[in-house]
Amino acid sequence: MKALAGRKVLLTGGLGSLGRSQAVALARVGARVLVLDRPDIGDGEQTVARLAGQARGDIAFVGCDLNRLAEAEAAVAALAAKEGGIDILINNAALIINRPFEQFSLADYEDQIRVNSSAAFALARACAPGMKAQGYGKIVNFCSITLNGRWDGYVPYVASKGAMLGLTKSLARELGPHGIRVNAVSPGAVVSEAEARVFGDRLKQYNDWILENQSLKTRIEPDNVAELVLFLVSPASDMISGQNIAIDGGW
Repeated sequence: MKALAGRKVLLTGGLGSLGRSQAVALARVGARVLVLDRPDIGDGEQTVARLAGQARGDIAFVGCDLNRLAEAEAAVAALAAKEGGIDILINNAALIINRPFEQFSLADYEDQIRVNSSAAFALARACAPGMKAQGYGKIVNFCSITLNGRWDGYVPYVASKGAMLGLTKSLARELGPHGIRVNAVSPGAVVSEAEARVFGDRLKQYNDWILENQSLKTRIEPDNVAELVLFLVSPASDMISGQNIAIDGGW
C-alpha cells in the first residue's frame, strides 16, 4: 500500500465505528486522513488525536455539518484548495433510524436523504475539480444491503441508499474520462455503536436474526469494511469503477 503514502483522503462520518476503523487503516499506510464530522458531537479533536496515535499516522479533524449542504460544499472546496486537492473522497456518513413507515415525518425523510446521499453529491462537486486537474481520483460511496428489500423499518434510509447507488453509477460514467474511479460499498450488518443505539434492548434478537440469515456465522466488524475500502482506494482497483461491492457475510 505504499502507493497511498501522501494521498489526501476526506472521510465523512469519520467519528463513528466504521469511520474510525477506516481512518486508522488509511493512516497506517501513509495517507493523510481528513476526518469530517459534526463539530457539535464533542471531543472530535481528542478522538482524532487518539486515532492518530493508534495509527502512528497523519489524521486531522474537520468540523462540518452535512445538514447544511451549501456551507459544507463551500467548506470542503476551501479545504481542497488549502490541501492542494483531495485525492480520495469516502462518503461514509449516514443517518439511520428504525421505525414503521407511518411514524416517519417528511422532515425525517428529508434529513436522511440530505445526509446519506445529497451530501455525497455536494462533496463530489467540491473535490472533483482537483481530481480532474491531476487526472486521477477515487470516490467511495457507502450504500447498503438493505437495498435487497428484506429489511423492515428503514424506508427513508433505504431510499437514500438507492439514491447513492444511482449517484455512484452516473458519476463513474461522467468522471471516468478524467481518470476518476467511483465505486460503492454495501456493508451488511456491521457490529457498531449505531447498531446498539438503534436496537437497544432488542440487540440480542437482532444479532440472532443476522447470524441466521448470513451464510458466514460470524458478525462483520468495522475492520473488515476498512480492508475493502483500502482495496478500492488503492491502485490495485484502478480498473474497477461504477461497481457496488457487497461485504455482507454471504447474506
